[in-house]
Amino acid sequence: MPSIIGIDLGTTHSLAAVWRDNQAALIPNALGETLTPSCVSIDDDASILVGRPAHDRLHTHPTRTAANFKRYMGTNRSVTIGTDKLRPEELSSLVLKSLKADAEAFLDETVSEAVIAVPAYFSDAQRKATRTAGELAGLKVLRLVNEPTAASLAYGVHQRDSERKFLIFDLGGGTFDVSVLDFFEGVMEVRASTGDNFLGGEDFTEALVELFCQRNELKANSLTPIAAQRLHQQAERAKRQLTQHGAQGATLELRIDDKEYALELDAATAEHACEHLLQRLRKPVERALRDSKIAVAALDEIILVGGASRMPMVRKLVSKMFGRLPSGHLNPDEVVALGAAVQAGLVARDAGLDELVLTDVAPYSLGIDTAMQVAQNQFAAGHFLPIIERNTIVPVSRVQRIFTVCDSQSVLSIKVFQGEARLTADNVPLGEFTLDVPIKPAGQAGADVRFTYDINGVLEVEAAAFPGGVKRAMVIEENPGVMTPEEIRERLAALGALKIHPRDRLENRTLLTRADRVYEETLGDHRQYLAAHIARFQALIERQETGDIARARGELAALLDRFDVHVTY
Repeated sequence: MPSIIGIDLGTTHSLAAVWRDNQAALIPNALGETLTPSCVSIDDDASILVGRPAHDRLHTHPTRTAANFKRYMGTNRSVTIGTDKLRPEELSSLVLKSLKADAEAFLDETVSEAVIAVPAYFSDAQRKATRTAGELAGLKVLRLVNEPTAASLAYGVHQRDSERKFLIFDLGGGTFDVSVLDFFEGVMEVRASTGDNFLGGEDFTEALVELFCQRNELKANSLTPIAAQRLHQQAERAKRQLTQHGAQGATLELRIDDKEYALELDAATAEHACEHLLQRLRKPVERALRDSKIAVAALDEIILVGGASRMPMVRKLVSKMFGRLPSGHLNPDEVVALGAAVQAGLVARDAGLDELVLTDVAPYSLGIDTAMQVAQNQFAAGHFLPIIERNTIVPVSRVQRIFTVCDSQSVLSIKVFQGEARLTADNVPLGEFTLDVPIKPAGQAGADVRFTYDINGVLEVEAAAFPGGVKRAMVIEENPGVMTPEEIRERLAALGALKIHPRDRLENRTLLTRADRVYEETLGDHRQYLAAHIARFQALIERQETGDIARARGELAALLDRFDVHVTY
């Protein structure tokens, strides 16, 4: 049976894994790394670069490189790289296509099916956009699994004989999710999920950028693209240095028009700059605990997931909130992909997972727009009527009866929303349709509106008029920002015309992009010395001298290690 891979399509990094031999195994990319930066760049020869080489080009070619596009999934926003305009789904599909190629090389077989992990708090439109990205990459997405749920599977698959309650605190590069789970007798039950789709490690980096600009009396929006990217790089580096070295501190430095700007940063200063973000982390945790009806004292473990959860200020916050140290015996960067692979094994009905059952919940309330009576014969429209409330176990089907509010009313407008606000104007619109109803006095006709929500986050809405029984049904698909089938076909053809950089040459191209970045960061004699080595390596590549290329690649990499102060995990 062909393998089904599990994918963590992340804001900053993506990775893939597979369930085989009764365990989840990470899949290395062409560079032998498990983490592939979620970056896409157009090279000088018009070929597409994905991953590490694209990430290094963020610093040298910011206008030809895209990152953090996951944040715009489910919207009409496009990103310009070079002369091309690409939607978030298309950029994500290029990352997925790269992971697919890595999986095929690793497994030595064609891969066409996948389970993709998404933030638990992803909206309907964002989930559909993720499916579209998979389709554009040539993958049939069999299941979308919530990231905290995937993380819990990675933990729970090793603890099937125990009963445990735990909270997953998932802070990635661009999103924050919290899930409370109850594991008993082989059943993994999600009790509550919530989060913030616009809160992640990138926001902490931006907070340091803002602090740098404030202290140096600079305006971030007035910086050139290259200066802005270099400042972002400096802030990211400082954030990671503080994570790794704590009280030793870090320095941000930036040269603009021959003028040097700097900021000395220690843990306390960074924490103060990010205090507003730390406060935003509290609310989803408190809501998840309330919704789950599980007391803090009853939780057996607090599990940190996502690279940004490594930050000392975040770990400190979690320790204060729960009065104990969080667990972290699985790599926070890898745990979601491993759990997606477990879910892939469940989908494939692997015998090694026969005793494991997973239940999940709807992360948002789903309902319709209704009119509320505010006085005799007076109604106010725009009120939200939940039909499926958040944290209801899925799959689920619920029905709600609604009535006409005017005499001789012949049509009902069924407007579908997701969210938690009292007024529909403050929630997210999903779609709408009209239903003919019998002409009767007000309140004597109406419709039974049924919502059916499945484990992949697909919502079907059916309305049956009464009296008479005329029905209309709609699967919510035409969200603003979601590509139509026609657009998908058009973009498939356009993406097929793009030239993808050959996988077998990626190691050389990655080293050259790194070398270009390091060259830009050095000065004086070191710079000229480095330039000579880069030129010699490039000449060997052009002459196709295979044996010499491997030797020179090792020499250049060793030289870059001496000069490169780029901090990575």
